[in-house]
Amino acid sequence: MRRRRFRPKKPQRVEKPPYKINEQIPADRVLVIDENNTNLGEMDLTRAIELARERELDLVEVFPKAQPPVCRIADFGKIQYQKSKEERQRNAAKKKTTTKGIRISVRTGINDIAFKQKQVDNFLLKGNKARIEIMLRGRERAHKDIARETLLKFTKGITTPFKVEEDVKPSPRGFQITIAPE
Repeated sequence: MRRRRFRPKKPQRVEKPPYKINEQIPADRVLVIDENNTNLGEMDLTRAIELARERELDLVEVFPKAQPPVCRIADFGKIQYQKSKEERQRNAAKKKTTTKGIRISVRTGINDIAFKQKQVDNFLLKGNKARIEIMLRGRERAHKDIARETLLKFTKGITTPFKVEEDVKPSPRGFQITIAPE
């Protein structure tokens, strides 16, 4: 029996928080903006933290590269929530496409082909790609030209406008074509 080698786990990336709050701010003097977007001017860090605590809020470093760093008096939990909400919206806006597969054979009946063409139409209408495979078994492999014609005939019967992403190419079991919505 073969022994498995020990592989140490890769260290996970630890993301540092994008904002520094209250005592984490390294500067001595900061430019302070309050919760109403009013510029309170440049002041000592301890005075700015006291001002934020009086209002029961946090002092959050917004722009650390400025001289002096710009800090905002705000609720840090609310800022984190808004950032995560924006991130979720960005991820939801990304178009997610999947490739759906349909298999046919040279011997597939006319009604079954019509049904599978409707399925491909639905895939394309939903914005998914479709991979159409024609399977060849046994002696069918000797008639590859008929299989290619059947596959092209199948794609001509699809009513939804599409573009061919991968042209007809041989696969281990027959031929396949990949199409995507226009």
